[in-house]
Amino acid sequence: MSRIPAVLQKLRLPVIGSPLFIISNPQLVIAQCQAGIVGSMPALNARPAAQLDDWLAEITETLAAWDAAHPDQPAAPFAINQIVHKSNDRLEQDMQICAKYKVPLVITSLGAREDVNQGVHGWGGVVLHDVINNKFAHKAIEKGADGLIAVAAGAGGHAGSKSPFALVQEIRQWFDGPLVLSGAIASGGAILAAQAMGADFAYMGSAFIATAEARASEAYKQAIVDGNSDDIVYTNLFTGVHGNYMAQSIRAAGLDPENLPEADPSKMNFGGNAAAKAWKDIWGCGQGIGTIGKVQPAGALVAQLQAEYQAARQRLQLA
Repeated sequence: MSRIPAVLQKLRLPVIGSPLFIISNPQLVIAQCQAGIVGSMPALNARPAAQLDDWLAEITETLAAWDAAHPDQPAAPFAINQIVHKSNDRLEQDMQICAKYKVPLVITSLGAREDVNQGVHGWGGVVLHDVINNKFAHKAIEKGADGLIAVAAGAGGHAGSKSPFALVQEIRQWFDGPLVLSGAIASGGAILAAQAMGADFAYMGSAFIATAEARASEAYKQAIVDGNSDDIVYTNLFTGVHGNYMAQSIRAAGLDPENLPEADPSKMNFGGNAAAKAWKDIWGCGQGIGTIGKVQPAGALVAQLQAEYQAARQRLQLA
């Protein structure tokens, strides 16, 4: 049995909404948490940097008011994603703001750092670190992360190439702490499948792009609804790290999605204006979008996922 931190023990559905660069905002985070799943957003979405203080105040105050009004259905915790790669020159400032609000969950990406983990633990928070292979998983735990997010093939945005079966079973050979699985999960049945493989939670992002609260263009949202796995391209061209993107947006940028050059990994950029522009014009997306049939409020999507999850459980019980 996995050791799950108390902050993650009372979700109404075992789902963590993944942080969506540019797209996630307080409205989406709040809606996800009120629906009973972890809502998250990248700290870098707050621009200018001072806006992060305002956003965290809005999230914490709104969720506290919700809990007071709904004692039998409290909100799930929220998470802030920190890019700990050296290109992020805002990390120290953003961490100070997270400390001010005692952010309950911090998701770290692109490099495990012991000092960041210790900082989060200092205010009582929990760190989940995303990894694309077993080697990075070991490093993350060695440096003090509390749990792991296994980013498998098919995940939206920055993603690995490992099968979720391979990645989860390798990590579970030595790690019994909280494990989250990412990669083409967009239905209640897929959430249950992630648990059957050995994960504790599903990590879902692309499905939430097509929600009313998401800060994405209507064209982007409709492309999610209309698209499927054939529309997803895996490339490192845009940030220097491999990720999944919608071919439609690549064509719109004047590029041929079937003939993209390789980027120089030494010139990775995740925090500056160039990175923001790349993610605004090129749409990150996972392979699981074939199940997304409409744009709807985040709460309605979670309710749909809950119904699908329970139906999948029932099917297994009847088999």
